[in-house]
Amino acid sequence: MKMKEKPDYILFGTIVALLVIGIIMVFSSSYVWAEYKYDDMYYYLKRQLLFAGAGVAAMYFTMMIPYGTWQKYAKIILLSCFGLLLIVLIPGVGMTRGGAQSWIGIGAFSIQPSEFMKLGLIIFLSAVLAAKQKYITSFTKGFLPLLLLIFTAFGLIMLQPDLGTGIVLVLSCMAMLFAAGARIWHFALLGVVGAAGFVLLILSAPYRISRITAYLNPWEDPLGDGFQIIQSLYAIGPGHLLGVGLGNSLQKYFYLPEPQTDFIFSILGEELGFIGGTMIILLFALLFWRGIKVALEAEDEFGRFLGLGIVSMLCIQAMINISVVIGLIPVTGITLPFLSYGGSSLTLTLCSAGILLNISRTTKI
Repeated sequence: MKMKEKPDYILFGTIVALLVIGIIMVFSSSYVWAEYKYDDMYYYLKRQLLFAGAGVAAMYFTMMIPYGTWQKYAKIILLSCFGLLLIVLIPGVGMTRGGAQSWIGIGAFSIQPSEFMKLGLIIFLSAVLAAKQKYITSFTKGFLPLLLLIFTAFGLIMLQPDLGTGIVLVLSCMAMLFAAGARIWHFALLGVVGAAGFVLLILSAPYRISRITAYLNPWEDPLGDGFQIIQSLYAIGPGHLLGVGLGNSLQKYFYLPEPQTDFIFSILGEELGFIGGTMIILLFALLFWRGIKVALEAEDEFGRFLGLGIVSMLCIQAMINISVVIGLIPVTGITLPFLSYGGSSLTLTLCSAGILLNISRTTKI
Protein backbone atom coordinates (compact mmCIF):
# COMPACT_ATOMS: atom_id res chain seq x y z
CA MET A 1 0.00 0.00 0.00
CA LYS A 2 1.47 3.30 -1.11
CA MET A 3 0.83 6.30 1.15
CA LYS A 4 0.56 9.94 0.14
CA GLU A 5 2.40 12.46 2.26
CA LYS A 6 -0.77 14.41 3.03
CA PRO A 7 -4.44 13.47 3.52
CA ASP A 8 -7.38 14.97 1.66
CA TYR A 9 -7.11 18.70 2.45
CA ILE A 10 -10.80 19.47 1.95
CA LEU A 11 -11.87 16.61 4.23
CA PHE A 12 -9.31 17.60 6.85
CA GLY A 13 -10.33 21.26 6.70
CA THR A 14 -14.01 20.36 7.06
CA ILE A 15 -13.32 18.29 10.17
CA VAL A 16 -11.21 21.06 11.74
CA ALA A 17 -13.87 23.68 10.94
CA LEU A 18 -16.61 21.62 12.60
CA LEU A 19 -14.42 20.98 15.64
CA VAL A 20 -13.50 24.65 16.11
CA ILE A 21 -17.10 25.79 15.71
CA GLY A 22 -18.10 23.12 18.20
CA ILE A 23 -15.66 24.33 20.84
CA ILE A 24 -16.87 27.91 20.43
CA MET A 25 -20.51 26.87 20.66
CA VAL A 26 -19.94 24.60 23.66
CA PHE A 27 -18.60 27.58 25.59
CA SER A 28 -21.28 29.95 24.34
CA SER A 29 -24.10 27.53 25.18
CA SER A 30 -22.74 26.27 28.51
CA TYR A 31 -21.20 29.11 30.49
CA VAL A 32 -24.49 30.04 32.18
CA TRP A 33 -25.11 26.48 33.34
CA ALA A 34 -21.43 26.07 34.28
CA GLU A 35 -21.46 29.21 36.43
CA TYR A 36 -24.65 28.04 38.17
CA LYS A 37 -23.71 24.37 38.73
CA TYR A 38 -19.94 24.57 39.25
CA ASP A 39 -19.25 28.26 39.99
CA ASP A 40 -16.90 28.18 37.00
CA MET A 41 -18.11 29.56 33.67
CA TYR A 42 -15.26 27.78 31.88
CA TYR A 43 -16.02 24.33 33.35
CA TYR A 44 -17.46 22.77 30.18
CA LEU A 45 -15.05 24.64 27.92
CA LYS A 46 -11.99 23.32 29.77
CA ARG A 47 -13.26 19.76 29.65
CA GLN A 48 -14.23 20.06 25.98
CA LEU A 49 -10.75 21.36 25.18
CA LEU A 50 -9.33 18.35 27.01
CA PHE A 51 -11.62 15.99 25.09
CA ALA A 52 -10.77 17.73 21.83
CA GLY A 53 -7.05 17.46 22.59
CA ALA A 54 -7.38 13.73 23.26
CA GLY A 55 -9.53 13.37 20.16
CA VAL A 56 -7.10 15.23 17.91
CA ALA A 57 -4.26 13.05 19.24
CA ALA A 58 -6.36 9.96 18.49
CA MET A 59 -7.19 11.33 15.04
CA TYR A 60 -3.51 11.89 14.27
CA PHE A 61 -2.70 8.39 15.57
CA THR A 62 -5.35 6.68 13.43
CA MET A 63 -4.49 8.89 10.43
CA MET A 64 -0.89 7.63 10.53
CA ILE A 65 -1.72 3.93 10.97
CA PRO A 66 -2.39 2.12 7.65
CA TYR A 67 -6.11 1.36 7.70
CA GLY A 68 -5.40 -2.26 6.75
CA THR A 69 -4.16 -2.77 10.31
CA TRP A 70 -7.74 -2.59 11.59
CA GLN A 71 -8.69 -5.46 9.28
CA LYS A 72 -6.21 -7.75 11.04
CA TYR A 73 -7.66 -7.03 14.47
CA ALA A 74 -11.34 -6.73 13.48
CA LYS A 75 -12.46 -9.75 15.53
CA ILE A 76 -10.59 -8.66 18.64
CA ILE A 77 -11.99 -5.13 18.34
CA LEU A 78 -15.55 -6.41 17.96
CA LEU A 79 -15.26 -8.84 20.91
CA SER A 80 -13.83 -6.07 23.06
CA CYS A 81 -16.76 -3.81 22.16
CA PHE A 82 -19.25 -6.55 23.04
CA GLY A 83 -17.42 -7.04 26.33
CA LEU A 84 -17.76 -3.36 27.18
CA LEU A 85 -21.47 -3.43 26.32
CA LEU A 86 -21.94 -6.32 28.75
CA ILE A 87 -19.85 -4.70 31.49
CA VAL A 88 -21.86 -1.47 31.38
CA LEU A 89 -25.03 -3.46 32.18
CA ILE A 90 -23.59 -4.82 35.44
CA PRO A 91 -25.29 -3.11 38.42
CA GLY A 92 -22.83 -0.94 40.30
CA VAL A 93 -20.44 -0.77 37.34
CA GLY A 94 -22.50 1.05 34.71
CA MET A 95 -23.30 4.67 35.47
CA THR A 96 -26.83 5.97 34.87
CA ARG A 97 -27.43 9.40 33.34
CA GLY A 98 -30.72 10.67 32.01
CA GLY A 99 -32.34 7.29 32.66
CA ALA A 100 -29.78 5.31 30.60
CA GLN A 101 -27.11 3.04 32.09
CA SER A 102 -24.66 3.79 29.28
CA TRP A 103 -21.38 4.86 30.92
CA ILE A 104 -18.46 3.24 32.72
CA GLY A 105 -16.64 5.51 35.15
CA ILE A 106 -12.85 5.76 34.92
CA GLY A 107 -11.54 8.15 37.55
CA ALA A 108 -13.02 11.59 37.03
CA PHE A 109 -14.09 10.67 33.50
CA SER A 110 -16.37 8.09 31.91
CA ILE A 111 -16.62 6.20 28.63
CA GLN A 112 -19.67 5.21 26.65
CA PRO A 113 -19.27 1.67 25.25
CA SER A 114 -21.99 2.12 22.65
CA GLU A 115 -19.79 4.74 20.93
CA PHE A 116 -16.99 2.17 20.66
CA MET A 117 -19.43 -0.41 19.29
CA LYS A 118 -20.45 1.85 16.38
CA LEU A 119 -16.89 2.02 15.09
CA GLY A 120 -15.99 -1.55 16.10
CA LEU A 121 -18.92 -3.06 14.21
CA ILE A 122 -18.18 -0.96 11.12
CA ILE A 123 -14.58 -2.24 11.13
CA PHE A 124 -15.72 -5.86 11.51
CA LEU A 125 -18.40 -5.61 8.82
CA SER A 126 -15.88 -4.04 6.46
CA ALA A 127 -13.54 -6.98 6.98
CA VAL A 128 -16.29 -9.56 6.46
CA LEU A 129 -17.75 -7.85 3.39
CA ALA A 130 -14.30 -7.44 1.85
CA ALA A 131 -13.61 -11.16 2.27
CA LYS A 132 -17.07 -12.63 1.58
CA GLN A 133 -18.96 -10.07 -0.48
CA LYS A 134 -20.05 -12.74 -2.96
CA TYR A 135 -22.29 -14.29 -0.28
CA ILE A 136 -24.20 -11.08 0.47
CA THR A 137 -26.84 -11.84 -2.19
CA SER A 138 -27.71 -15.04 -0.31
CA PHE A 139 -30.13 -14.43 2.54
CA THR A 140 -29.05 -17.41 4.67
CA LYS A 141 -25.29 -17.41 3.95
CA GLY A 142 -24.60 -13.71 3.79
CA PHE A 143 -27.35 -11.29 4.80
CA LEU A 144 -28.93 -13.10 7.77
CA PRO A 145 -25.73 -13.85 9.77
CA LEU A 146 -24.62 -10.23 9.53
CA LEU A 147 -28.12 -9.05 10.36
CA LEU A 148 -28.15 -11.18 13.51
CA LEU A 149 -24.81 -9.71 14.53
CA ILE A 150 -26.02 -6.15 13.98
CA PHE A 151 -29.21 -6.66 15.96
CA THR A 152 -27.37 -8.43 18.78
CA ALA A 153 -25.33 -5.25 19.21
CA PHE A 154 -28.51 -3.18 18.86
CA GLY A 155 -30.24 -5.31 21.51
CA LEU A 156 -27.43 -4.80 24.03
CA ILE A 157 -27.50 -1.05 23.40
CA MET A 158 -31.28 -1.03 23.89
CA LEU A 159 -30.87 -2.72 27.29
CA GLN A 160 -29.19 0.49 28.51
CA PRO A 161 -31.45 1.90 26.85
CA ASP A 162 -29.99 4.16 24.12
CA LEU A 163 -32.33 4.23 21.13
CA GLY A 164 -30.54 7.08 19.32
CA THR A 165 -27.16 5.36 19.22
CA GLY A 166 -28.82 2.07 18.29
CA ILE A 167 -30.59 3.65 15.31
CA VAL A 168 -27.34 5.22 14.05
CA LEU A 169 -25.55 1.88 14.34
CA VAL A 170 -28.25 -0.03 12.46
CA LEU A 171 -28.67 2.54 9.66
CA SER A 172 -24.91 2.82 9.12
CA CYS A 173 -24.58 -0.96 8.86
CA MET A 174 -27.57 -1.17 6.51
CA ALA A 175 -25.89 1.37 4.22
CA MET A 176 -22.83 -0.89 4.10
CA LEU A 177 -24.89 -4.01 3.32
CA PHE A 178 -26.77 -2.15 0.59
CA ALA A 179 -23.51 -0.97 -0.98
CA ALA A 180 -22.17 -4.53 -0.80
CA GLY A 181 -25.00 -5.72 -3.04
CA ALA A 182 -27.66 -7.12 -0.71
CA ARG A 183 -30.94 -7.72 -2.53
CA ILE A 184 -33.76 -5.21 -2.30
CA TRP A 185 -36.22 -7.81 -1.07
CA HIS A 186 -33.92 -8.46 1.89
CA PHE A 187 -34.38 -4.84 2.94
CA ALA A 188 -38.12 -4.97 2.20
CA LEU A 189 -38.49 -7.95 4.53
CA LEU A 190 -36.28 -6.25 7.09
CA GLY A 191 -38.40 -3.10 6.84
CA VAL A 192 -41.57 -5.02 7.70
CA VAL A 193 -39.96 -6.80 10.64
CA GLY A 194 -38.20 -3.62 11.73
CA ALA A 195 -41.42 -1.60 11.70
CA ALA A 196 -43.11 -4.19 13.91
CA GLY A 197 -40.12 -4.27 16.23
CA PHE A 198 -40.02 -0.48 16.40
CA VAL A 199 -43.68 -0.39 17.44
CA LEU A 200 -42.96 -2.95 20.16
CA LEU A 201 -40.00 -0.88 21.39
CA ILE A 202 -42.21 2.18 21.64
CA LEU A 203 -45.02 0.32 23.41
CA SER A 204 -42.61 -1.38 25.82
CA ALA A 205 -41.50 1.90 27.40
CA PRO A 206 -43.99 4.62 28.42
CA TYR A 207 -41.40 7.39 27.99
CA ARG A 208 -41.06 6.51 24.30
CA ILE A 209 -44.82 6.82 23.82
CA SER A 210 -44.61 10.19 25.56
CA ARG A 211 -41.88 11.26 23.12
CA ILE A 212 -44.06 10.32 20.16
CA THR A 213 -47.07 12.23 21.49
CA ALA A 214 -44.82 15.17 22.35
CA TYR A 215 -43.48 15.12 18.80
CA LEU A 216 -46.98 15.15 17.32
CA ASN A 217 -48.22 17.95 19.60
CA PRO A 218 -45.60 19.27 22.04
CA TRP A 219 -47.94 22.05 23.23
CA GLU A 220 -50.28 19.45 24.70
CA ASP A 221 -47.81 19.07 27.57
CA PRO A 222 -45.63 22.21 27.39
CA LEU A 223 -44.13 21.80 30.87
CA GLY A 224 -43.58 18.06 30.57
CA ASP A 225 -42.72 15.87 27.61
CA GLY A 226 -43.08 18.70 25.12
CA PHE A 227 -40.88 21.12 27.07
CA GLN A 228 -37.55 20.35 25.43
CA ILE A 229 -38.67 20.53 21.81
CA ILE A 230 -40.72 23.68 22.47
CA GLN A 231 -37.72 25.41 24.02
CA SER A 232 -35.59 24.25 21.09
CA LEU A 233 -38.01 25.82 18.63
CA TYR A 234 -38.16 28.97 20.75
CA ALA A 235 -34.39 29.16 20.39
CA ILE A 236 -34.26 28.63 16.63
CA GLY A 237 -37.23 30.87 15.78
CA PRO A 238 -35.82 34.23 17.00
CA GLY A 239 -32.54 33.56 15.19
CA HIS A 240 -34.05 34.66 11.86
CA LEU A 241 -31.43 35.17 9.15
CA LEU A 242 -28.32 36.32 11.03
CA GLY A 243 -29.10 35.35 14.62
CA VAL A 244 -29.12 37.37 17.84
CA GLY A 245 -25.32 37.35 17.99
CA LEU A 246 -22.72 34.96 19.36
CA GLY A 247 -23.14 34.69 23.14
CA ASN A 248 -26.53 36.45 23.18
CA SER A 249 -28.84 33.43 23.41
CA LEU A 250 -31.73 33.68 25.88
CA GLN A 251 -32.71 30.00 25.84
CA LYS A 252 -29.44 28.94 27.50
CA TYR A 253 -30.57 30.84 30.61
CA PHE A 254 -32.13 27.71 32.16
CA TYR A 255 -34.88 27.32 29.55
CA LEU A 256 -33.32 24.66 27.33
CA PRO A 257 -31.89 21.84 29.55
CA GLU A 258 -28.19 21.02 29.02
CA PRO A 259 -27.96 23.11 25.83
CA GLN A 260 -24.30 22.16 25.25
CA THR A 261 -25.11 18.52 24.43
CA ASP A 262 -27.93 17.16 22.25
CA PHE A 263 -29.51 20.56 21.54
CA ILE A 264 -26.40 22.60 20.81
CA PHE A 265 -27.72 23.21 17.27
CA SER A 266 -30.67 25.08 18.83
CA ILE A 267 -28.34 27.61 20.47
CA LEU A 268 -26.28 27.85 17.29
CA GLY A 269 -29.45 28.61 15.32
CA GLU A 270 -30.49 31.25 17.84
CA GLU A 271 -27.12 32.99 17.97
CA LEU A 272 -25.97 32.58 14.35
CA GLY A 273 -29.35 32.38 12.66
CA PHE A 274 -30.35 30.65 9.44
CA ILE A 275 -26.96 31.46 7.92
CA GLY A 276 -25.08 29.77 10.76
CA GLY A 277 -27.33 26.70 10.75
CA THR A 278 -27.06 26.40 6.97
CA MET A 279 -23.27 26.65 7.23
CA ILE A 280 -23.19 23.65 9.58
CA ILE A 281 -25.45 21.63 7.29
CA LEU A 282 -23.26 22.51 4.30
CA LEU A 283 -20.14 21.45 6.20
CA PHE A 284 -21.70 18.05 6.89
CA ALA A 285 -22.74 17.84 3.22
CA LEU A 286 -19.12 18.58 2.28
CA LEU A 287 -17.96 15.92 4.75
CA PHE A 288 -20.33 13.42 3.14
CA TRP A 289 -19.16 14.26 -0.40
CA ARG A 290 -15.45 14.05 0.36
CA GLY A 291 -15.94 10.98 2.54
CA ILE A 292 -17.78 9.11 -0.20
CA LYS A 293 -15.15 10.21 -2.72
CA VAL A 294 -12.41 8.87 -0.43
CA ALA A 295 -14.27 5.58 0.00
CA LEU A 296 -14.78 5.12 -3.74
CA GLU A 297 -11.11 5.79 -4.48
CA ALA A 298 -9.73 3.44 -1.80
CA GLU A 299 -7.44 0.84 -3.29
CA ASP A 300 -9.17 -2.22 -1.80
CA GLU A 301 -12.63 -3.42 -0.79
CA PHE A 302 -11.91 -3.15 2.94
CA GLY A 303 -11.01 0.52 2.56
CA ARG A 304 -14.12 1.21 0.49
CA PHE A 305 -16.49 -0.39 2.99
CA LEU A 306 -14.68 1.14 5.97
CA GLY A 307 -14.80 4.63 4.46
CA LEU A 308 -18.47 4.26 3.57
CA GLY A 309 -19.33 3.00 7.04
CA ILE A 310 -17.56 5.85 8.82
CA VAL A 311 -18.98 8.65 6.67
CA SER A 312 -22.46 7.08 6.92
CA MET A 313 -22.19 6.92 10.71
CA LEU A 314 -21.13 10.57 11.04
CA CYS A 315 -23.65 12.01 8.60
CA ILE A 316 -26.61 9.86 9.69
CA GLN A 317 -26.00 10.91 13.29
CA ALA A 318 -25.80 14.58 12.28
CA MET A 319 -28.97 14.28 10.21
CA ILE A 320 -30.89 12.68 13.10
CA ASN A 321 -29.67 15.24 15.65
CA ILE A 322 -30.57 18.25 13.49
CA SER A 323 -33.94 16.70 12.57
CA VAL A 324 -34.76 16.28 16.27
CA VAL A 325 -33.74 19.84 17.11
CA ILE A 326 -35.94 21.40 14.43
CA GLY A 327 -38.87 19.12 15.25
CA LEU A 328 -38.88 16.84 12.21
CA ILE A 329 -38.60 13.61 14.24
CA PRO A 330 -39.17 12.65 17.91
CA VAL A 331 -36.46 13.26 20.49
CA THR A 332 -33.89 10.42 20.45
CA GLY A 333 -31.13 11.76 22.70
CA ILE A 334 -28.09 11.80 20.43
CA THR A 335 -25.17 14.19 20.06
CA LEU A 336 -24.20 16.29 17.05
CA PRO A 337 -20.81 14.96 15.80
CA PHE A 338 -17.82 17.29 16.36
CA LEU A 339 -20.02 19.98 17.97
CA SER A 340 -21.77 18.59 21.06
CA TYR A 341 -20.09 18.47 24.46
CA GLY A 342 -18.89 15.01 25.44
CA GLY A 343 -15.85 12.83 25.96
CA SER A 344 -16.46 9.42 24.40
CA SER A 345 -18.55 10.84 21.57
CA LEU A 346 -16.04 13.51 20.52
CA THR A 347 -12.97 11.29 20.94
CA LEU A 348 -14.45 8.38 18.98
CA THR A 349 -15.76 10.76 16.31
CA LEU A 350 -12.29 12.21 15.78
CA CYS A 351 -10.74 8.74 15.91
CA SER A 352 -13.13 7.64 13.14
CA ALA A 353 -12.30 10.76 11.16
CA GLY A 354 -8.61 9.88 11.46
CA ILE A 355 -9.23 6.47 9.88
CA LEU A 356 -11.11 8.17 7.04
CA LEU A 357 -8.20 10.58 6.56
CA ASN A 358 -5.80 7.64 6.44
CA ILE A 359 -7.85 6.04 3.69
CA SER A 360 -7.57 9.32 1.80
CA ARG A 361 -3.77 8.99 1.94
CA THR A 362 -3.77 5.76 -0.10
CA THR A 363 -3.37 5.59 -3.85
CA LYS A 364 -4.19 2.90 -6.34
CA ILE A 365 -1.07 1.28 -7.80
